[in-house]
Amino acid sequence: MSKNVLGLRTVVYKVDNLQSAKRWYTKAFQGEPYFDEPFYVGYNVGGYELGLLPGDESRKFKGENSIAYWGVDDIEEEYQRFLALGATEHEAPKNVGGEIVVASLKDPWGNIIGLIYNPVFKAE
Repeated sequence: MSKNVLGLRTVVYKVDNLQSAKRWYTKAFQGEPYFDEPFYVGYNVGGYELGLLPGDESRKFKGENSIAYWGVDDIEEEYQRFLALGATEHEAPKNVGGEIVVASLKDPWGNIIGLIYNPVFKAE
């Protein structure tokens, strides 16, 4: 594995309403932001950064070519909790081999949030 690339640091979601998104993400990820400015809101999620940026109104298309997966211990419970908060289904929980289960949802701004239960992978 490359020693020049140090690993995931930040996942950024663009949102049309930063204040509304801050309230939603605070509930969804169950923690207050550590950085909160009009141009950026940042959360520490298990040692990784989740960032919110004000979206560019002229660029409404949200690509589905990549998904960042946030680790969870109980994927069904978290998937249902995100739905209850107003997220919509993107991909229902599914086993992708061994004990690994993935799911994804869309936040109220159309960003894809991935969830993964992977008892094999341990962050360094």
